[in-house]
Amino acid sequence: MALTFRVDEWASKKAAGQALDAVRTWGYPGLSEPDLEAAVRLLVDAAVKDGGRRVSVHLGDQDEKVLVVALSHRAGTAPEGNVFDGLRRLATLDSCGDDLGDDGRRVWALLDAAPRRRSGTAA
Repeated sequence: MALTFRVDEWASKKAAGQALDAVRTWGYPGLSEPDLEAAVRLLVDAAVKDGGRRVSVHLGDQDEKVLVVALSHRAGTAPEGNVFDGLRRLATLDSCGDDLGDDGRRVWALLDAAPRRRSGTAA
């Protein structure tokens, strides 16, 4: 699924809301909605800083994982490291990264959407 937004001060808030609405329909009861919202906001904010006119958010899922990718649509921009510090604070983060292509910079996060075990319960 792809969502596209005009770059402005509300882009990350709009993107987070629409991404949450979309992913809720996928039926992951173990998904941390606050982590998903934070990941989308961090990724979109990083893509916005690249200075393009639009940003797109691409969502995918497989094996109880949710992938969020933000594309800046501006080629040749440099990676912005602060986004990774913020992503690493998310409890459900599996991995994250970025890469540059002719279509712009992609920053991404893979979140674990599997139900969490309660602490203190035997496996």
